[in-house]
Amino acid sequence: MEYLDFEKSIEDLERQLIKCHELGKDSDIDVTKTCDQIEKKLSETKKNIYSNLTPWQKVQLSRHPNRPYTLDYINALTKGTFMELHGDRNVKDDKAMVGGLGKIGNQSFMFIGQQKGYNTKTRQFRNFGMPNPEGYRKALRLMKMAEKFNIPVVTLLDTPGAYPGLEAEERGQGEAIARNILEMTRLQVPIITIIIGEGASGGALGIGVGDKVLMMENTWYSVISPESCSSILWRSWEFKQQAAEALKLTADDLKKLKIIDEIIKEPLGGAHANREETFEIIEKVILKHFKALSKLSKEKLVVNRMDKYLNMGVFKG
Repeated sequence: MEYLDFEKSIEDLERQLIKCHELGKDSDIDVTKTCDQIEKKLSETKKNIYSNLTPWQKVQLSRHPNRPYTLDYINALTKGTFMELHGDRNVKDDKAMVGGLGKIGNQSFMFIGQQKGYNTKTRQFRNFGMPNPEGYRKALRLMKMAEKFNIPVVTLLDTPGAYPGLEAEERGQGEAIARNILEMTRLQVPIITIIIGEGASGGALGIGVGDKVLMMENTWYSVISPESCSSILWRSWEFKQQAAEALKLTADDLKKLKIIDEIIKEPLGGAHANREETFEIIEKVILKHFKALSKLSKEKLVVNRMDKYLNMGVFKG
């Protein structure tokens, strides 16, 4: 288990608790009362820390190396029924963007999302979760396939941004993202979008237009990362905490601004602290929103989605 800077007191208490239990096993001393006291203090410390997180601390949690990634969610939700689909039928298969068909219960879904790696080798293989244009074109191909067979779409957002390389721009990165945004607004099947980690810039928005846009509690969604914002405004990354505050990138901020529809509560300590509970929460949320959206006609679905985005940012004096 890895700990972030602000989790130092939690790390210390958990180590004390482990030592306490080990002492009880290895000796005849009754340490039950001491262990109970440590557990109580640990619980109180966790509640105090995680209920008062700053925007920058939430950014750090969203990047936690133990946090579940897109394929972790998909495999847990579909319970062995997931069939990954590859390629954009033009250039290649982008490993940073994954997608395919799977079932939750008896209902089929088209799952699409950015995938990060777990170590140096897989991070390079997945291009650090930064898709190229062919990734977005693959995503669009799968969405159009879902529309053809009347299958709802679930997109899972977790990217530091679209790949900014020269070759990506040469192959039409901006056009690919813009095309996806246009096509998603008029897709005639329900789209449920969930930010599960980092939601950065057009890289996230390229698969982020949904009938329901949901954010997990310890994630962020913004036009730019705090570090990049800090480097532009202050010519240094040192002001990333101030940038995170100013960007209003947390789930609470975006719910107030009506950019997202719902905040998904995470287990105490973050999604990585209790993966099984996290997967159960996500499954219930997806099925709840699909049940409501499935009652709408195709025409009503598209009209509501377009109105939702057209009304964003409108100010009435």
